[in-house]
Amino acid sequence: MKQIFLFFALLANLALIITFALGWRIEDAASIEEAARQQFSMHFLFALASTAFVLLVHAIVLTYFMGTGRWIEETTQAYKFDDAARKQNIQLKYKFIPGMVFCMCIIIVTGAFGAIADPASNAQLAGSATIHFSLGMLTVVANILVSLIEYQQISRNTDLVDAVYAEVLAVRKERGLP
Repeated sequence: MKQIFLFFALLANLALIITFALGWRIEDAASIEEAARQQFSMHFLFALASTAFVLLVHAIVLTYFMGTGRWIEETTQAYKFDDAARKQNIQLKYKFIPGMVFCMCIIIVTGAFGAIADPASNAQLAGSATIHFSLGMLTVVANILVSLIEYQQISRNTDLVDAVYAEVLAVRKERGLP
């Protein structure tokens, strides 16, 4: 899972950085010139795709921890192991969940302010372009930091799963099971 997550996290964060750069390049979003409209369209489409992908990556991480947590719980019950591994898995999970939820919310709020900043939008708010820009920077930085934390927790959880699996193999060998 570590390698898969690393690949997806790098791709997701790169997509956010590209989206930010495309937004930075827009000189005048209200311009009706074709070049300006193409810049805006590229930023908008990249933002939609990167938002969906970033949310997917966070959802995959949460699903991974839910699945391994359930496996550890059932394995410790079935083999009557100490409950320490399950408690450690829960601690690992709750170290990244607040940051992950923050990232998921901030990317949605950033998109909402991007929609409000669009000159063609019916909903206009003074300073929405500045707010969207600031939220965009926060989104990129927060997702990079949370990705690092998620990677650390996935690495630790992988070690935990390996340790529980080694215990299972030892018990099965001791009992003469395949």
